[in-house]
Formats: sequence, C-alpha cells, structure tokens
Amino acid sequence: MDPDDYCQDKAAPPGSSHYYSLLSLPEDTRRAVTALHAFCREVQEVPAECSEAAVARVKLQWWRDEVQRMFSGRARHPVTQALSAAAPAHELPPEHFAEVIDGVDMDVDQFSYPSFQDLSLYCHRVGSMEWLMTAEMLGIQDRQTLRYAHDLGTALQLTRIIRNVRRDGALGRVYLPLDELQRFQVSPEDLMAGRGSDNAGRLVAHQVQRTRDYYRAAFDKLPEADRYGQLSGIVLAELYQAALRELEANDYQGWDRRVSLTPVRKLWIAWRTQRRERRRMKRGRP
Repeated sequence: MDPDDYCQDKAAPPGSSHYYSLLSLPEDTRRAVTALHAFCREVQEVPAECSEAAVARVKLQWWRDEVQRMFSGRARHPVTQALSAAAPAHELPPEHFAEVIDGVDMDVDQFSYPSFQDLSLYCHRVGSMEWLMTAEMLGIQDRQTLRYAHDLGTALQLTRIIRNVRRDGALGRVYLPLDELQRFQVSPEDLMAGRGSDNAGRLVAHQVQRTRDYYRAAFDKLPEADRYGQLSGIVLAELYQAALRELEANDYQGWDRRVSLTPVRKLWIAWRTQRRERRRMKRGRP
C-alpha cells in the first residue's frame, strides 16, 4: 500500500473526525499532517497490542530507532516514509517524536494516575506534543500559537479519555485521577465494570468542565493572525466538543457507552465551522 494511503487509513479514514477536520487543507499539507497523526496512532496502539510489558518496550524502542532512521533518510515503515520529507521540511526535531513515545511508554505498566498533575504529564506527551507539531506543519506567524496548540492537545486528549472511560476500564485502565474518584465516591472497579451511578455522573461532569476550560484557554491564546491557518484544529475541537455536549444532554449518564457522532453530523459541523472561520477572516476581526 502507498504510504500516504496507509496513513489515511490509520489516522483519518472517511467518516472519522480527523477526516472532516483535514478536508480544507491543501493536499501537501493534508498528507503531512495525516502522516504525523498516523505516527501517533501507531505508537499509541503498542501497549494494547502487546500483552507483555517487555514486548511493548521492544516495539517502542523499534519506533525510537525508526525516528532516527527517518531523519537520516532510511525510514522502513509506511508512516515514517510518508513523514520523511515533511518532518525535516517543517523543522520538527526528533526529540518531539521521542516525547510522544515517552508518553506511550507510561502506558506500558502504568494503569492509573493518582492525581491530575500526574495525568497532565501523560496528556502533554501524547496529546500536546502531537498538536505542537501539527501547528508547526500548518504554519505559524506568532509563537504564541504554540501555547494554543499545547492546551488544545491536552483538551483533545482529555476528551478521548472521557469518551473511552468504559473501553479503557474493560482493559483495566483508569485514566481519571484516583483522588477525584475518591472525592466523588466512585471506585475504579465501578469504571472497569461500566456501572453507572449519580456519583459517576458527577465525576464525569467534573472531567468535562475541566476539559472545556482547556478548550477555552486554548482559543483565548490563539492569535488572530494564525487562527484561519489553524482551521483543522478548530474543526476537530468543535467535533469533540459536540460529543461532550451529547454527554451533557444525557445528564452525563451515557459515559458507560462511547459517545459518537454520525458522519452526516460531523460533515455539517465541519462545514459550519469552516464557513464561520472564513467569515471571521474576511472581516479581519473577532
């Protein structure tokens, strides 16, 4: 399979949120960003694919070595082959890719996080680093945009955690901070079993509010000069926040089922967001 087609299937298949968020990009940029997201998905899947921690670490070491091969023009994997020209062209350092792998390494033998401070490091590595690199690929004029990208990456990662509480629980993983479970009187076993309760609903509502705060902080930091250039992140944020609103509409009682939007609704949200941002750009003001 062609490397670009492989990356498309891995990171942004038709009907996915990433697919609709990338539609407005020029073809070369879309391919580069898709390849970057595909790299992150490939690495993030390693712990789930390996039942033994030792095997997972061997695979992650292979990816560390592959990053070095990519930057020296010897990429072996379709994802790094697709990235081999884009990463140096956008001056993305190998250390950024290594930090994503470091975040996934946390997943190998860490199945819960004592506090949000502990979780935030994980979100920085697997979420924020991806979007810091994405922002560079999309092009920035103001370095303040990197602060936006950091908070956006955290917000997107927190959204994925909320949407996947039941799925992760079935795998024995609890990403919601343990001290907050204790505060809301919800046990890790409740999450793993998908047992709903008023307390669990309040716990999830608390996570959603924090996540919204990160989205708000991100867009407060996005300079107007770079806003339209970062359109794909804005569209993805709208799609993810729509999923959070679905949870809210059900009084946070649907957390034990993965909340998803139909492809038609995703297309509508993406189109509506793109139209709004075009109008904003033409006005030249908020």
